[in-house]
Amino acid sequence: MTVTTEVSSATAGGVSDVAPRPRRSRRSSAHIAFLAPFLVLFVLFFLIPIGYAVYESLFKKQVSGLGLAPPTTKFAGLSNYSAVFGTASFIHGIERVLLFGIVQVPVMLVFATVLALLIDSVAARFTRFFRLAFFLPYGIPGVIAAILWSFLYLPSLSPIDSVLKSLHFGSISFLGAHTVLWSIANIVTWEYTGYNMLIIFAGLQAIPRELFESARVDGASELKIAMRIKLPLVVPSLVLTSVFSIIGTLQLFSEPQVLRAISTNIVSTYTPNLSAYNQAFTLNDPNLAAAMAVVLAVGTFILSFAFLRLTSRRSIAR
Repeated sequence: MTVTTEVSSATAGGVSDVAPRPRRSRRSSAHIAFLAPFLVLFVLFFLIPIGYAVYESLFKKQVSGLGLAPPTTKFAGLSNYSAVFGTASFIHGIERVLLFGIVQVPVMLVFATVLALLIDSVAARFTRFFRLAFFLPYGIPGVIAAILWSFLYLPSLSPIDSVLKSLHFGSISFLGAHTVLWSIANIVTWEYTGYNMLIIFAGLQAIPRELFESARVDGASELKIAMRIKLPLVVPSLVLTSVFSIIGTLQLFSEPQVLRAISTNIVSTYTPNLSAYNQAFTLNDPNLAAAMAVVLAVGTFILSFAFLRLTSRRSIAR
């Protein structure tokens, strides 16, 4: 009787130990099945292009003799990277976009935050209409936006220039050597303010409404509620939009590329992306262009990571 009980209990214990294993295997297989499409796309369109760019940056094309023979490709090590850091125009392009980002990103995020706070206020009306109106410029491709603004920048066509002349303010050269960078910044701000506004507005909508009601009961004005409750709680959304803006700044390409056709002050190496494009498709040096792309990607990662670390340390200190 005792033996039978022990055997049955052992058998029951064995069944209880073994039974969950098929469930776990089913769950793991289900997880893999759900993740498989993302992993395939991630590998095909992210990891493989990055790996190929790194691979190409380690080689160099060499023309032998009189140049009549086809060029040969040889391993160059890090010589392309040394050439990148030795190219003054590429370094000047990085300095230019860094200056662009230091000025344009804060201005754009201030505009986006103010618009989000206005739409989220209790006195706001027609919020759906204004959300769509503010977001509409983002729906226009960057190339089309640059073409539209180029007509507003040309002195012979610009209504802005005509209005300034009629008011006796004189003519402003929007495409001059010292102003063209800020003309590009104006286009980018116009394009992406609404996009960032929606991200910040979504963060505001996630805040419990009870906090605002309690503050109003205590006599707080809408301005105090916005400054002392809404803004501190929407910091994660501001950090996210800042990271996106940093990445977009270093990838600046479409706007200066379009404005090159109407301004001689935008050269082929005006931004790092333009330099890489010029090396690959004008000078026929894809290896050096790949090295530029890798350097730009690493720099973007470092700046984004440093910004995230800085903001996280400040949040912890608070």
